[in-house]
Amino acid sequence: MTDINRRIVLASRPHGEPSPAHFRMEETRAPTPKAGDVLLRNRFLSLDPYMRGRMSAAKSYAKPVEIGETMVGGTVSEVVASQNPDFPEGTLVAGFGGWQDLWVSNGAGLRRLDPEAAPLSTALGILGMPGMTAYTGLLNIGRPKPGETVVVAAAAGPVGSLVGQIAKLKGARAVGIAGGPDKCAYLVDELGFDEAVDHRGADLPGALAEACPNGIDVYFENVGGAVFEAVLPLLNDFARIPVCGLVSGYNLTDLPPGPDRSPLLMRAVLTKRLHIQGFIVWDFAEQEAAFLGEVGTWLRDGRVKHREDIVEGLDKAPGAFIGLLKGRNFGKMLVRIS
Repeated sequence: MTDINRRIVLASRPHGEPSPAHFRMEETRAPTPKAGDVLLRNRFLSLDPYMRGRMSAAKSYAKPVEIGETMVGGTVSEVVASQNPDFPEGTLVAGFGGWQDLWVSNGAGLRRLDPEAAPLSTALGILGMPGMTAYTGLLNIGRPKPGETVVVAAAAGPVGSLVGQIAKLKGARAVGIAGGPDKCAYLVDELGFDEAVDHRGADLPGALAEACPNGIDVYFENVGGAVFEAVLPLLNDFARIPVCGLVSGYNLTDLPPGPDRSPLLMRAVLTKRLHIQGFIVWDFAEQEAAFLGEVGTWLRDGRVKHREDIVEGLDKAPGAFIGLLKGRNFGKMLVRIS
């Protein structure tokens, strides 16, 4: 086994869009496990929009990555050396190893994986944090009912695609908003959405209104910005809005130019009695077993589908992440490290 660990660190904090210059590849001596520890080699790295927030020093729900620290990220890893009897060599786990080859854990937070039950990469997608985000956010906050209309932004991504499929399983009508005709066709033809609307089209508000003739009962928010502006007039009384992400604003350096639209939003909240709730997936950590059981069964039975977008090599992570923030990925964005 090599005694060198490659890692990608935060070189500087971006102001606006991140670029390759904000990341730096380093080679360090491989960490050594102590009593009770395991040494893990990463096989897959998950790339997710939340990482942009960790690159900022602004106060948030989690501490930022410091300059010179390894970029954070979910991983699928193999135990390559162990001083922990609960995780012998060869054990495959999901954890939070970050943008690097090797890391040490005391076992806390590691989830054993069975490659016979599902492909390893699914532990970072449909059977990982994105899938659990879709499951818990929709079912706890969105609470779709049969016959209702559920709209989800970034619908071709790992969260949005499962939101729409679960909505269909619950008897609701699913409308996805995605970027480009290929993604929209995938939502309808492959995943079974009832309608798909291209947010890059000439008339997003008009196209969305046409796709939602009875209004919107649940809107799963991943994007914000112009997409939310198109959704707001269509929300029905007592609509539920789980707020999962606001990717359209992650690179903003200033507030968008006026006019101030907050009175319009608050009037809709009042008159339509809207329920808007932001959430982080681990607000529902106690539901992880239920999520894995139910979605795992749906996946094995073919009742839900997923798509992955995999790049090869740790050095490709910065470019793939920058592309992710611009919507260039098609499916769950992963890096195959080894």
